[in-house]
Amino acid sequence: MRLLSVVDGVGWGGTKEQAYLLARELSKKGIQTHMALSFQYRRMVERLEPYGVKFHFFENYNRFSRFNPINYYRLWRIIDGGKFDVVLANSPHTLDFLRVVFQFLKKRPKLIAVKRSARVPNPLSLKFKYAYADMVVSVSESVKEGLTKAGFPHEKISVIQSGIDTDRFKPNPSIRQKKRLELGISHQAKVFINVANWNPSVKGQDRLIETFLKLRCEGCLLLLVGIDTQKHSLKERGVVGLGFREDVDELLNASDFFVLSSYLEGISNALLQAMACGLVVISTSAGGIREFLMDGYNGFTVEVGDFEEFLKKMEKALDLSHEERKVLSERAIETAMNYSIENTAKEYIKLFQELLKC
Repeated sequence: MRLLSVVDGVGWGGTKEQAYLLARELSKKGIQTHMALSFQYRRMVERLEPYGVKFHFFENYNRFSRFNPINYYRLWRIIDGGKFDVVLANSPHTLDFLRVVFQFLKKRPKLIAVKRSARVPNPLSLKFKYAYADMVVSVSESVKEGLTKAGFPHEKISVIQSGIDTDRFKPNPSIRQKKRLELGISHQAKVFINVANWNPSVKGQDRLIETFLKLRCEGCLLLLVGIDTQKHSLKERGVVGLGFREDVDELLNASDFFVLSSYLEGISNALLQAMACGLVVISTSAGGIREFLMDGYNGFTVEVGDFEEFLKKMEKALDLSHEERKVLSERAIETAMNYSIENTAKEYIKLFQELLKC
C-alpha cells in the first residue's frame, strides 16, 4: 500500500505534530509512506528521514502559496506519477490544493481529509471541498457531531482520535530538578504550564494570564510554551513565555499542573501529553476534551469561557493532598494511554483497507 501524506506550510503545531507521528508509525508498520511538503520545510524531513519516509516537494511556501499555479502543477505531477493508493490531506489548506489537483488526475487515489478543529466549515466548503473527499476523518466525536449537525453525511465521517507519543510523554522524575535548575525555577515553586502557540482568540492565553494573576499563591509560576509566547512574559509577576521548545516532555515533567483555557479544540494533544506525564490538569471542556477528561476523576474541567470557575479549580489543585494528587495522576496516565499513536495508526490502516475494497 502506498500512501501520500500532504502537508502545507512550515512551522510546528498540533497538525504538523500529528502528520509527523502518523507518517512515522505507518512507515514502521510497513506502509509505503510518502510525504509531499514545501521546499522550505526541513524540520519535517530531518525528523522522518530515519524512518524511511520518502519526500516530494511541491510548495514554494510564502503567504501567497495557494495562488501560485506552479505549486498545484508540482503536486499534480507528484500524485499523477506516484501510483499512490491513498492521499491524506492533513489540513484545510492542504485540501484546497488537492481539491483542484484531483480534477486533473487520470487515475484518482482515495482521498482522505482530516478534520482536526472543532470549528465547522461553512456550507460551501462542506459541499464543494470536504464532500469531494472519499472520507473525512474526525479526531473526536465532538468534531463529527458538529459536521453532521451542519448537514454533512455521517456515513462519510470516520472518527479516529489523534495519538500521542507515549514513549516520549511519560513520567520522568529524574528530569524535574535538572530542568528547573536550567530554567532558574526553585525546587519549592508550584508551576503551572500551558502548551499552545500564541492564539488568544482560540486558546485563550490572555484570559489565562489574567486568571493566574488573581491566584493568591506565593512562589507560583505560569510557563507559556509555544510560538510567540515569549512576547508575553510578565516575569516580575510569575508569567514566563518560553517560545517554541523542542523539550516539551521535559518541561511538563518539571511542572506541577497543566492548564488549558481553549475556546475551541478538536481533541487537544497537548492536554493528553500532560496527562501522560502524570500532571494534574485543569482545562475547559472544549470540543472533544469532554470525551476523556472527567472533572474530579482524572483532572479538573470548567465550562468554556468560565474563568471565575477556572480560578477556583486552580486553587483546588493547589490544595490537593499528596494522596489526592497521586490518584488523579495515575488516572490521567491511564486515560492518556488509550490515545497512543500506535492505536491511531492501526485505525488508519483499517480505514485504508476498507476504502480500497470499495
